[in-house]
Amino acid sequence: MSDPAATPLARRLGVGDAVLVGLGAMLGAGIFAALAPAARAAGSGLLIGLAAAALVAYCNATSSARLAARYPASGGTYVYGRERLGPFWGYLAGWAFVVGKTASCAAMALTVGAYAWPEQKHAVAVAAVVALTAVNYRGVQKSALLTRVIVAAVLAVLAAVVVAALAGGAAEADRLRPGADASVPGVLEAAGLLFFAFAGYARIATLGEEVRDPERTIPRAVPVALGIALVTYAAVSVAVLAVLGPGGLAEATAPLSDAASAAGAGWLEPVVRAGAAVAALGALLALILGISRTTLAMARDRHLPHGLAAVHERFRVPHRAELAVGAVVSVVAATVDVRGAIGFSSFGVLLYYAVANASAWTLGPEEGRPPRAVPAVGLAGCVVLAFSLPPASVAAGAGVLAAGALAYAVRGRRAER
Repeated sequence: MSDPAATPLARRLGVGDAVLVGLGAMLGAGIFAALAPAARAAGSGLLIGLAAAALVAYCNATSSARLAARYPASGGTYVYGRERLGPFWGYLAGWAFVVGKTASCAAMALTVGAYAWPEQKHAVAVAAVVALTAVNYRGVQKSALLTRVIVAAVLAVLAAVVVAALAGGAAEADRLRPGADASVPGVLEAAGLLFFAFAGYARIATLGEEVRDPERTIPRAVPVALGIALVTYAAVSVAVLAVLGPGGLAEATAPLSDAASAAGAGWLEPVVRAGAAVAALGALLALILGISRTTLAMARDRHLPHGLAAVHERFRVPHRAELAVGAVVSVVAATVDVRGAIGFSSFGVLLYYAVANASAWTLGPEEGRPPRAVPAVGLAGCVVLAFSLPPASVAAGAGVLAAGALAYAVRGRRAER
């Protein structure tokens, strides 16, 4: 009888599907909420922070794409770190991703509930997780089809906000100029906060085992997805900043809705709320996909229970890993409001990409190595942005990573006995 854990996943995604999966993760609820805290940190230097975040994201994306073409297996940086730097670094990257992004899943689910039915946000969050887990269980093509619908809806909402803000007569170009309130630490903190709006391109890499012709598809899909997201975020940021100004944006509780209202398009507010809920659904769908594939890779190496490495014979998806992730996220979303307590996730994601850049640095010219400056800037940028986050986020992130390292050491000692 064949081992279900040894069954490979089915390669069903083309370039367009891979781009949409990345966009579904990047065009999440973050753009609806991240601009205000970033403006509080950077002031009038907000757009500089966005540019810095985009630069680091470009380097990370390039390094990840080259590695994914070289190692087209599920798991993303967990696999790259293991193969290029050693088992511990791969494990640490995988641990940071799985633990941090599981909390992010719960936060996205609660965001859906908060926008769709605030009085029953926990129940709606659990229902969203169950529904999307069911979609993923039926196969990655079903997930890609739903993502296509979600991305189209979110882009339409964001385009409506940009047009309303710039055409309403309230926009002023002077509000876009950096002033004396912009500082280097503030801009770096804003870049750290905005970086995670770009982090969805990792979903393309973690699906490496399900992409057709990965050596060509992934290097093409990653920059396209990142480029579309950058243009979208830049347009939204410029429009909202031009209408509200740095001070108004920093104080906004719902920046996109506030900008539309200030521009005389208050009718857009319910549309923006619906768009935020749909965007959160898209991010949640992509997160569950990515976490389950990293869980699969770690289970294959027995860093997680080996039973989670099973692949469904018909749908060719890691069904046990998907069900386990769905169950954990449902429990967290039903019992805890983690939207304001996932700073360690941000720290962990930057470490995850730091490992990716360090892995890309070790590639040889014959292995598709990117220009040396790319992984160097990416690695330095990840470290700087990670330690530019609020101190509580750094402490929480470091604590979670230390716990993972301790678990690795204990497991290693037991294996030696």
